[in-house]
Amino acid sequence: MASARIDLDGNPIKPLTICMIGAGGFIGSHLCEKLLAETPHTLLAVDVYNDKIKHLLEPSGSGSGSGSSSPWADRIQFHRLNIKNDSRLEGLIKMADLTVNLAAICTPADYNTRPLDTIYSNFIDALPVVKYCSENGKRLIHFSTCEVYGKTIGCFLPKDSPLRQDPDYFVLKEDASPCIFGPIEKQRWSYACAKQLIERLIYAEGAENGLEFTIVRPFNWIGPRMDFIPGIDGPSEGVPRVLACFSNNLLRHEPLKLVDGGESQRTFVYIKDAIEAVLLMIENPARANGHIFNVGNPNNEVTVRQLAEMMTQVYAKVSEETPLDSPTIDVSSKEFYGEGYDDSDKRIPDMTIINKQLGWNPKTSLWDLLESTLTYQHRTYAEAIKKATSKPLAS
Repeated sequence: MASARIDLDGNPIKPLTICMIGAGGFIGSHLCEKLLAETPHTLLAVDVYNDKIKHLLEPSGSGSGSGSSSPWADRIQFHRLNIKNDSRLEGLIKMADLTVNLAAICTPADYNTRPLDTIYSNFIDALPVVKYCSENGKRLIHFSTCEVYGKTIGCFLPKDSPLRQDPDYFVLKEDASPCIFGPIEKQRWSYACAKQLIERLIYAEGAENGLEFTIVRPFNWIGPRMDFIPGIDGPSEGVPRVLACFSNNLLRHEPLKLVDGGESQRTFVYIKDAIEAVLLMIENPARANGHIFNVGNPNNEVTVRQLAEMMTQVYAKVSEETPLDSPTIDVSSKEFYGEGYDDSDKRIPDMTIINKQLGWNPKTSLWDLLESTLTYQHRTYAEAIKKATSKPLAS
């Protein structure tokens, strides 16, 4: 049993019941692990799939014949349901002290090809969650995205303008930066617009009806269990986000595809660091309620091309395989994502608010988090990919 915990103001933290929607995903699985291992809180884990949290749900020691249960079997319940029109959802939110909503379609390849599903998943399906929390006086931590910022002001300046180097034109602030999206026919922005509108609705519920809320804007959280490897634990034709995309290429000994030259700039934060921030939000409502928090690592900024080069070097180290002579190839966004794709130029989070309110700072360097993640990817998938790609001898 976890020892008694105190919050940032020295007050004891009472055990909470947390309804976690999307508990079976990448972020949810890491958050479940941390809450069970380090806190006394109880989890109502809600998702359609539970593959990534099966190890938390299955009895431990089953191989020994002892029949002993997991040390936290009485603190996690899995509820397999789709939050679309499921009457059980309100009951679970009522049972909990806090709801954490992670459910979303959040893969760029889907924004163009499934814009309706993307809008429904991120706005329409989230509406009942917000409504039930507000009507029942329950606290909500809602996961948004850094994509709500869209493009930076700086990208509209002339290429040679010195103002492009001024942080006021590219560092993204929760309470000051505008949300700038491309035209309507660029369906890539369907995700960002849906996320922005649900943020506005949550904020309005707080202002008009007293909803206690915290909004999280993740800036490229990466680590083990992120997304899927196409054809191995996901659809063959699927296109995951950049880390899993590049991992898939490295595992298959294929060149990494750089969309439009890989010139976009991103920051990356290790999932283990980011989950620390979420735990602080959960356990410090007095400091977190009513706030929107960027959660990222401004020190880990690279272009997508630089990320590809780093991942190639790191994978060569962890796999002991020689990289390809030409490890990357350039592809157009139209070829890779289809019509209607557009992109943000830079995503650098301002960390002032989360540092002031919760005292949180990320710790892990990009090299270290890539080494940890690619070690996991190699250990988990290398053999499966060898089997999948080896051709049987002709009879």
